[in-house]
Amino acid sequence: MPLLTALLAPLLLGASAAPAVVGDVLVERSLPLVDLAHEPARQVVVDREPGRYLGHPTTVLLEDGRTMLCVYPQGHGRGAIVYKRSTDGGRTWSERLPTPETWATSLETPTIHRVVDADGARRLILWSGLHPARLASSEDDGATWSELAPVGDWGGIVVMSSVVPLLEPGRLTAFFHDDGRFFAAEPARAQPTVMTLFASDSRDGGRTWGAPRELFASADVHLCEPGVIRAPASSGGTRLAMLLRENRRVKNSHVAFSDDDGATWTEPRELPAALSGDRHVGCFAPDGRLVISFRDNAAKGRESETQGDWVAWVGTFDDLVAGREGGYRVRLGDNTKGADCAYPGLEVLPDGTFVATTYGHWTAGEEPWILSVRFQLKELDGRAAALRGR
Repeated sequence: MPLLTALLAPLLLGASAAPAVVGDVLVERSLPLVDLAHEPARQVVVDREPGRYLGHPTTVLLEDGRTMLCVYPQGHGRGAIVYKRSTDGGRTWSERLPTPETWATSLETPTIHRVVDADGARRLILWSGLHPARLASSEDDGATWSELAPVGDWGGIVVMSSVVPLLEPGRLTAFFHDDGRFFAAEPARAQPTVMTLFASDSRDGGRTWGAPRELFASADVHLCEPGVIRAPASSGGTRLAMLLRENRRVKNSHVAFSDDDGATWTEPRELPAALSGDRHVGCFAPDGRLVISFRDNAAKGRESETQGDWVAWVGTFDDLVAGREGGYRVRLGDNTKGADCAYPGLEVLPDGTFVATTYGHWTAGEEPWILSVRFQLKELDGRAAALRGR
């Protein structure tokens, strides 16, 4: 029986048949799949423009628990940056807000992050990648912004997919990748291509950043788009997990761990198939469970019925550490064109509502647009349990 056919039956029926294992890695998905993709009451249109490609958003939720900011390019990564604000937790969005002139020159997916310095001063930073990596900042919660300016004589791809506050106040580490084309002013792409993970450190709350340090490089697997999640405070809050896209599509996505606040990392290992995909972003629910939003994009021959769609995984941080499948999966959006979707923003509101935001080809034959989907785990748990009982 072809692998895809074998996968469809248990997922659609909600069965929990034992998944196939290669070595110590689960390569098939046996979790229940809760499908929210065709529930318009959960959906909010963040932005849509006929004939215009809108893609690759990231979001940030401010400390009031209501104000949410979103940035995304007018194009596939490259393109003028669009900036919007919601003051009601993502239920409604502003018109496109004014931006500094240099934001129109962005060459790569913009990413927005909240950072805090050692004195407790809060700022927002916005990265734009390729070479050189550039940075803009706001000291007034996004009311005004600086121009994009080079951080150093280096660059990369999806700069920065993660920015993580360290345990020492004011210190941060940011993570990105490159394949030799954009790290230096002159491309130096090896044959075969080597994908390298990098980290850059800040000691002053994100104002300045150090020269990148190499974490991992390989031509056998192309690990990229690091999504870094800190363990919950209930388990000490010291361990970091780095979830990684595998861009050669010969293996599942990978995970690595750090127990010294990102200074060193374990050798990356494969994740279960339920977590295999691209551009992982995670948030914790009030009950301590972990929700990770990403694009389902598995290794060749291991595809599921949600291949290329926008999905979420519900489990625990301990599931990541132990290599377990987790609790259940959720389809958030039904992408109608290949795997061009889901560079996700993910926020959790004070009442436990998750607000997941991304781009995709949500309307067949049209350019992608920005969609937000809202859910609470208490709504989904019962549906997942019913699927398991079928």
